[in-house]
Amino acid sequence: MSEFSRFYNAAPLPAGEQLLEADEAERAALAERFGLVAISALTARITLEPDAENVRAIGRLVAQVLQSCAVSGEDLPVQIDEPIALTFVRAFNLPSTDHEVELSAEELDQIEMDGTRFDLGEAVAQSLALAIDPYLIGPGADEARQRAGIASEGENGAFAALKGLFSSGKS
Repeated sequence: MSEFSRFYNAAPLPAGEQLLEADEAERAALAERFGLVAISALTARITLEPDAENVRAIGRLVAQVLQSCAVSGEDLPVQIDEPIALTFVRAFNLPSTDHEVELSAEELDQIEMDGTRFDLGEAVAQSLALAIDPYLIGPGADEARQRAGIASEGENGAFAALKGLFSSGKS
């Protein structure tokens, strides 16, 4: 079971916008799952629409998270505001083949239902995970690199050796 489960049935769908808001325990569990310091707010407003046998979920995810800088470890507040556009499908019809399968853009955000039930909360949680920058760098990153004796990005790239040649007058 997900840390943020909100189950719905495909028929009948609830009318109007659905408000999903994580409570304190759910936010703490999601923060641990996603390697965040904390999640102080997580809300999604989603409208569910029938689409043949499927269900389309359209809306917006808004979250306030506290995340560590990938370089310095400094805690940084991050505002996440992402659109959500998902389709819950009755069953995947994947071809049985040993060949590579290419998915279309419409198939990328499909989530299989369990019969006629789907977990909109877990879909929101996964959308949050995708919105998190895994390499978030804060304002203290350069100073932390210097203290650790690590060159900044531009100092040891592919052209760093050429810079030394040109600055010393050699060609």
